[in-house]
Parts: sequence; C-alpha cells; structure tokens
Amino acid sequence: MTSLATDAKAIWQAGVDAVDSKQLTEAAITYTQQSLQVGHQHYPLTANSRIFVIGAGKAGNGMARGVITALEGSGLPVSGWVNVPDDCVQALPNITLHGARPAGVNEPTDRGVQGTSEIISLLQQAKPTDVCICLISGGGSALLPLPMKKITLADLQYITRKLSSAGANIEQLNSVRKKLSLVKGGGLAQYAQNSRLATLIISDVLGDPMDIIASGPTVADPASIDQAIDTIDELLDADDPILQKCSNVLRGLSISQQSFAHCHTQVIGNNATAVTAAVKKAEDLGYIAESLAHVNLEGFAEDLGQQHAKKLREMKQLGGKRAYISGGEPVVKLIDETIRGKGGRNQQLVLAAIVDQLTHSPDIIRCMDHAAILSGGTDGEDGPTNAAGAFADQHLIERLQQHKPDAADHLHRNDAYTFFQLLGGLILCGPTHTNVCDLRIVLTEVEQSVVGQSEAGQ
Repeated sequence: MTSLATDAKAIWQAGVDAVDSKQLTEAAITYTQQSLQVGHQHYPLTANSRIFVIGAGKAGNGMARGVITALEGSGLPVSGWVNVPDDCVQALPNITLHGARPAGVNEPTDRGVQGTSEIISLLQQAKPTDVCICLISGGGSALLPLPMKKITLADLQYITRKLSSAGANIEQLNSVRKKLSLVKGGGLAQYAQNSRLATLIISDVLGDPMDIIASGPTVADPASIDQAIDTIDELLDADDPILQKCSNVLRGLSISQQSFAHCHTQVIGNNATAVTAAVKKAEDLGYIAESLAHVNLEGFAEDLGQQHAKKLREMKQLGGKRAYISGGEPVVKLIDETIRGKGGRNQQLVLAAIVDQLTHSPDIIRCMDHAAILSGGTDGEDGPTNAAGAFADQHLIERLQQHKPDAADHLHRNDAYTFFQLLGGLILCGPTHTNVCDLRIVLTEVEQSVVGQSEAGQ
C-alpha cells in the first residue's frame, strides 16, 4: 500500500467517525427531572412517564447505545426493541437488538416481520405520558417489514430483488415498498397514536428526504399509488404473475387519512457531515481539498468511476498535493445472474475507474503512479459482501500486471469483489454501526517539476 492509499483510508475513516451513531444520538437527547429533549422537541415528564425505544437500521446498535448513555442515571423506565442486521446484535440493558436479517443480505425476512410485530406491540402499550423514541437509519426498509394483506413476504422479497436488479434508485424502490407495507409510509406512527413519538434519523439518502429514509415509517408519504404502479410498469416485466399480483393490489388500494400530530422527526447525521469531516482530515494531512456532497440521485457506478478517473487525471495535471472528496450513492445495473460475479457499487466504481485509467494511460503499469482512489460505504457493507468497498493505487496496478486478471471482464460481470480480493484492494472493516451513503476519496501528489511528464498523452 502506498502512502497515498494509507492517507485515503485515514480520510475515509475520519468521515465515518464523524457520523458515529452512538455519539450523534447521545448528543441529541437531554434529560432533566421535568422534561426530556429529543432533538429540538421538549417533552414534559410525570412520575409515571416511561420511555419506549424502537427502530430499525444498520446504525441501530450505536443509536440504541446512545439512548442508554443519554438516559443513564435518570431513573426513567426504559424498554425497547430495535431491528438490526445479525452482525450488529449485542446484549444491551432494557433494549433488545433483534437480528432481523443476515449480514450483507439487504432484503426482508421472517425474522424481520417478527421483530416488526414486537415493535408494534410495544407502541400499543404506550400512554399519553410516555415518550417513544424511534431510531431510524439506512437499511431500515429491509429490517422493518410487515407486508399488507394479500401480499406475502415472498412476494415482497421477489419484487425488491427484481427492482434492485433493474437498477431502481432508492426513490423508485421505496415508492413500491411503502405502498405494499403496513408500517412504511407513515404506517408505524399510527400505532403510537396514544403517546408522543420522537424520531431520530441518520440519513442514508441524498438530500435527506425523511419520507424516503427507511421508507419513512413515521412521516407522511407524499408519493401516490400511481407512482408505485408506474415504477413497476417502467422497470419490470408486465407478464410476470407475481408482479402482476402486486400491481393489481396497488390498483385496488385507497389512501386513508393519517394523523402525525403526535410525531416529531429530526435528521441528526447525513452524508454532508461525513464529507465535511473527511475534507478537514485531508487538509490536516496537507492536501488542497475539493469536495462535493451530492444531494440528488446519482447515476450508475460505472459512469461515476469514469468521472472520478477523469478527475484524477485533471488533478495530476495541476500538480501538488490534491484531494477530491465526494459523497453519494450510485446504482449498479446487474447483469444476468447466470454470469454475475460478486461485488458492490463501491467496488464497481473503483474498478470502473481502473479500467478507465488503463484505457487512457500511455504507460499502463504506471497509470496510478502518484495517485490513489477509494470508495467505501459508510456502513461497512458494499453489496452482498464482507467489504465496505475498495481502493486502488500504484501497488495494486503492479499486482494487476503480475496476476493479469481481466479488469474489463470483471467489471462487465459485476465481479469486482473477486478482482480486488485477488489484488488486495478490499476495505475490510466490519460493520460501522452507522450509514450515510458512500464516501469517495481521490488523492494525487505530483511535484510541479514533473507535471505533464508521467501523464503525457492522457
């Protein structure tokens, strides 16, 4: 690993650390004998007040621990249930962390349905003097499943896979999932009508639309049924019997009036938070930093990889010690599963950048000289793999020349994981207990005297 790759990892880690879910949640909760402040909202307390903690998401472990720390010594009765991935389960006082899906498998399960039922049971026990704290983070859509009548869990799993494979973005995916669920699109909040409900969100969606994050279980859904139907019609096979069933159920729905007067919701961490911290770390390391935290949906990972490779070449031409830090979340349009390999959007992005660099470099073996590129999911997961993402530097290119895997073929087959596993370019950090989309780092360091020499002809 080059020093640039080491710096890239340190910068990425600084961004992840800035959205530590425990710290963000603890800072958002303040207790006095008379009241509880959750985010910006104050809740008067009585001698009979209880605290119910519920939620779902990849950051659920850290957020639950943050609540426990914030309320330590308060004497308030606390109980809770939070659905998390299996590798985030931990024994906590008074709050159950329920493994609702396997690690790296981002789809609803029977265990998720069971956990969601437990959450509803807790909410239904709450009284007007109680405060329910809902902890929501990325991955919550899959971790908080409860299909509506006439739709089975298998149906929900099937349509989720089909939409993901078709390249559906998060808005399209959630427009369907919300309408086929009893708890998404504000449905969960309706089970807490007898109490006060405060929702804290760590956002994994660009622009922080609260109705999209985890499919908005505690906020009103502005999307129409027609939008969900249009998504199915646009992206999926109209002759598929299961998809036809889902579409027909949607066409038969009517929207009932919902009340959210008892709800208050606040975003406490997002992608911009991570990007800002990463920029500061880069500057502390002596880099001239440029950044972009996307607030709108991005395109395909392959295109983003090409764009970052182009940015790398531009930075090298300018010379000096430079950093480009971006945050976002592209999508991957998956190839047919019969030839599909293993990977995730971050690995696919870096591999696309390598392929682009190889194409544009007159000296292939030195195409990443004086440069490094890294892309990683802040949750520590990238697709159905144990890696957060991948990085590339000159040492990786040297190993590429030695082992000679076909980079373009691996890219075509969505097999970036195998490629980087062979060459030692995976980011293996385990779950981070947070989730604010992806963080990408491009670094270059070129002496002014050699600017244009190594990149001549690019």
